[in-house]
Amino acid sequence: MASTTVENYLKTIYKMEQKNPDQLVSNGALSDEMNVSPGTATSMIKTLSDAGLVDYQSRNGCKLTPGGEQLALHVLRRHRLIEVFLVKTLSYDWSEVHEEAEQLEHVISDKLLDRIDKFLGRPRFDPHGDPIPSADGEIEPRILKSLANCMAGVSAKIARIMDQNPEFLQFVDSKGLVPGNEILIESNNKVADAIEIKLGDLSLTVSGSVAEKILVETN
Repeated sequence: MASTTVENYLKTIYKMEQKNPDQLVSNGALSDEMNVSPGTATSMIKTLSDAGLVDYQSRNGCKLTPGGEQLALHVLRRHRLIEVFLVKTLSYDWSEVHEEAEQLEHVISDKLLDRIDKFLGRPRFDPHGDPIPSADGEIEPRILKSLANCMAGVSAKIARIMDQNPEFLQFVDSKGLVPGNEILIESNNKVADAIEIKLGDLSLTVSGSVAEKILVETN
């Protein structure tokens, strides 16, 4: 098993690549994301490059190699299955499982992870709607869009919450804006920065900044 630091870097690079798939991950952006100095990030990138886990272009940035991506996906699989386990079996709130999983993802064995996966019924998504990679690193493709980009009259199902800050999760939970719930977009006023939503019998209004962090599947 790779070190905790290596796993955290690979996982972070993977997530950054998913946001901007056509761009290299810059040293500066990575150092900000990891909350380390640029020099520390550059040193680790070189270490990962020497290990064949990233392709590194000096002054431009890096991207994961196929081997690096597989390791990153395995870390994400551990993290997301642990989150499901904590919510489903230990009654954790979905707003508090991220930090627990951050610690446990680095120590759980593959054998125990597979037992948990089987026990949970091979879940495809974690409590926040993030896809759980399969044991061989496959992710189920979905076409999602930000709630902020949905037009009035569109019916949609909430699929994924992109901000795992506990306060944000508690807020959307209090509004019923959680993965699996069906909504109707009644209006989307860009000028007023307000999106009106129908959730069952409830009418809700959220800001564009909140809606931007909620991904949906449209019907």
